[in-house]
Amino acid sequence: MRKTAIQTKDPHIQALARIVGGEKSILYKKEDLIAYDCDGFTVHRHLPKAVVFPKNTEEVAAIVKYCHDHDLPFLARGAGTGLSGGAIPLNGEVVISLTRMKRLLHVDLENRRAVVEPGFVNLKLTNSIADRGYYYAPDPSSQYCCTIGGNVAENAGGAHCLKYGVTTNHILGLEVVLPNGEIIEIGENGIPDPPGYDLLGLLTGSEGTLGIVTKITVRILKNPEAKQTVLAYFDRVEDASQAVSDIISAGMVPAALEMMDQTAIEGVEAAAFPVGHPKDIEALLLIEVDGISAGISEQINEILHICKKRNVREVKVAQSEEERARWWANRKTGFSAMGAISPDYLVQDGVIPRNKLPEVLKNIRAISKKYGLRIANIFHAGDGNLHPLVLFDARKPGETERALAAGSECLQVCAAVGGSITGEHGVGIEKKEEMRFIFSDEEIVAQTDIRDVFNPKNLLNAGKLFPTPGRCVEMKQVASSIK
Repeated sequence: MRKTAIQTKDPHIQALARIVGGEKSILYKKEDLIAYDCDGFTVHRHLPKAVVFPKNTEEVAAIVKYCHDHDLPFLARGAGTGLSGGAIPLNGEVVISLTRMKRLLHVDLENRRAVVEPGFVNLKLTNSIADRGYYYAPDPSSQYCCTIGGNVAENAGGAHCLKYGVTTNHILGLEVVLPNGEIIEIGENGIPDPPGYDLLGLLTGSEGTLGIVTKITVRILKNPEAKQTVLAYFDRVEDASQAVSDIISAGMVPAALEMMDQTAIEGVEAAAFPVGHPKDIEALLLIEVDGISAGISEQINEILHICKKRNVREVKVAQSEEERARWWANRKTGFSAMGAISPDYLVQDGVIPRNKLPEVLKNIRAISKKYGLRIANIFHAGDGNLHPLVLFDARKPGETERALAAGSECLQVCAAVGGSITGEHGVGIEKKEEMRFIFSDEEIVAQTDIRDVFNPKNLLNAGKLFPTPGRCVEMKQVASSIK
């Protein structure tokens, strides 16, 4: 790439430009930086100092080392689809965009693994190996544009995580640039679980606070022999919720078991992929079973029987791949579809025990009434991962604050029944104060101690994941004085 002179006297911008090959690989003007002031969590916006576009691991390491040596805060960014503010530059960071590192480096069908760069798009991996009978299982709703590097940072899940697990269950090896610029490899030759600490598990889901992933070895799976999908309509949310528990209690583990309530259905039917769901039902279930051909029909018949016992209004099985694909397109665009019925929306991400679904949904309806805001519910019902979407209008004074308070109360309800404040979207800045709902001060200190081992200067993605320092800082000071 031809180097171009930088039109700024800022020595840091000039130095970073030299690392990545000139002005074409760096943004530093305000009008260019605006596109990087937030990710999918748009409530908060902050401009970065600059955005750099490295093309390989060595350039990432050089950028990180420069930032480390000059005390410049920095963070990594993928496609910017994160929903918790994990890629928002709170401290005027240098944003290291990994979108140019987007190659599929290697496919090993014999050992069922592939090696990708962090900017490689999730769905593109499945599309690249589908003709050979393989696919990549984690399938977040944004899989058509989110990157696998970002999936690693957030430990992304998706509709089929009930049976196949989340990202961490499919990671075999990582190449990581540590916050001082050192490059390490975790997972020997893509073989997981070497002796010692579970560093793969620690890095996956650490939200970009421990290191920057520059190469990923993932597990790929053989396409199932057979697949069938059921759509069930219920007049009562309680009946749909009980059907979910009954299906799991019957000993079945569907590939996916999704649920949408009436407000969510209104949104998806008003958006790009309507399929004709009845407008007056309270809930629908989208259920998919896959595996070897023998036994699939029996499972489907059992699911139909369970739904009928729970007063289902209508239940049907997809009659073609085209029909199945339309049902899934309708569900996968659920979040963005809320834009068809509301100027703004806030996505939450709580987890609860399955048997608490009716109780929690009742409490969420009460929260909706309390704050005078509609709340749509789209969730992975099979594993209790709820996504309450708080609908609001940011143009109305005070409504954004009410939406944030309502979202926080939804998470408090999840925590109160023994659940969690996040299942797959991460904590970021959105839910960092809510970490206190599920962790004590001592537990938070233990987690920040781990972060400090990797990131002692706290230059990498500072201000994310952990609550605002309070008693936790006092505890660390006491611990230091004891030592």
